[in-house]
Amino acid sequence: MTATLALQVIQPILVLLLAPLLTGVVRKTKARLQRRRGPSIVQPYRDIIRLLRKESVLAHNASWLFSATPYFVLAATWVAATLVPTFRFDTGLGPAADLIVIVGLLASARFALALAGLDVGTSFGGIGASREMMIATVAEPAMLMLIFSLALVAGTTRLSDIAIFVQSPILGLRISLMLAFVGFVIIAVAENGRIPVDNPSTHLELTMVHEAMVLEYSGRHLALIELAHSTKLLLYVSLISVVFFPWGVAPVGSDMARHGVAILLYIAKLFVGANLLALFELTIAKMRVFRVPQFIGVALMLGLLAALLRLVSRSL
Repeated sequence: MTATLALQVIQPILVLLLAPLLTGVVRKTKARLQRRRGPSIVQPYRDIIRLLRKESVLAHNASWLFSATPYFVLAATWVAATLVPTFRFDTGLGPAADLIVIVGLLASARFALALAGLDVGTSFGGIGASREMMIATVAEPAMLMLIFSLALVAGTTRLSDIAIFVQSPILGLRISLMLAFVGFVIIAVAENGRIPVDNPSTHLELTMVHEAMVLEYSGRHLALIELAHSTKLLLYVSLISVVFFPWGVAPVGSDMARHGVAILLYIAKLFVGANLLALFELTIAKMRVFRVPQFIGVALMLGLLAALLRLVSRSL
């Protein structure tokens, strides 16, 4: 009982602690591939600590919503990331560890951040919020269609059950799963504002999406936003890992040694995912803002095709 409680506490803490490290590894890998020295992988921790020490400056016309949004966005993203079975199938949250619940939490965080961008009344906030909602109108249906295709294959939307089904020898080679994997990667890139959808390392007003909504934040509020952004990136990497590459996750009833190995394997998966993301961003160019719905629409079509293949033939 004590070991189970300790593991249930370790998982959300581990998620929050590893999130800035994942962002640091992506930045470091991109710098090395560009033959630059780049910042240290622990630089995101330093930035968050530095911002937490600073005072938050608020606009005179900012309402309570503007101040409360960073806390809500971090809480919703953190809970969603905790629902993903990172290194153990038994998260202790039971039916709540569901893909539909995760999509709902992320949608709530997006809606709150868009409202905060509009709250102050700046032009940048309005541009960022409108672009974020434009992306959401395509990304959320695409995500739900991909979840529907997974549910047709695994018979459930619970993450632990999907991962166990993917590990089973009866799965075989499924084209629908391969299509869903590509779709999930596209959604992960779009939802996190990575290249080619957005460039998180620039502040060019003509291309900003996520950064435009948070330009008015400073101090501890900005630290919470940055931590939530890193946690969201970790959430999608963990989600792709547990759904399509669940090997190494500790099954229910494993001892502490097995959980320790599972944690190391999970960190290794995050490292591989960070390097692949950095390599992908360096091999593709930033696209125009109004081409983003077409890019995300590919994920929607892949999810629809995966569902149709599954309905046509059980072996696909």
